[in-house]
Amino acid sequence: MLVAFSVAPSGTGRADGSVHDAVAAAVRIVRESGLPNRTTSMFTEIEGEWDEVFDVVRRATEAVGEYGSRVSLVLKADIRPGWSGELDAKIDRLESAIDEAGEGAGAPQD
Repeated sequence: MLVAFSVAPSGTGRADGSVHDAVAAAVRIVRESGLPNRTTSMFTEIEGEWDEVFDVVRRATEAVGEYGSRVSLVLKADIRPGWSGELDAKIDRLESAIDEAGEGAGAPQD
């Protein structure tokens, strides 16, 4: 299973609204889990079995809770039993499809 999630505190009391320290605490937990993962500017993706992935998400959410009075969690899951290595394989298939589509386009005609 792949899970993309974003977790952030509110009620932090910070004038600038920054949540990077809280997000760093969550990402640290994800990285220390040993599960395949990737963090972008908006989400962290993690791959593994249901129980292990959701345990990491729970612990990351609890860590963020230390930084504010509330926590917002956004989560999207791709549940595909029997598949693994999809964190990278899905991107590889996408890039391949883009490359194949580009080959048929050819150069512009004058």
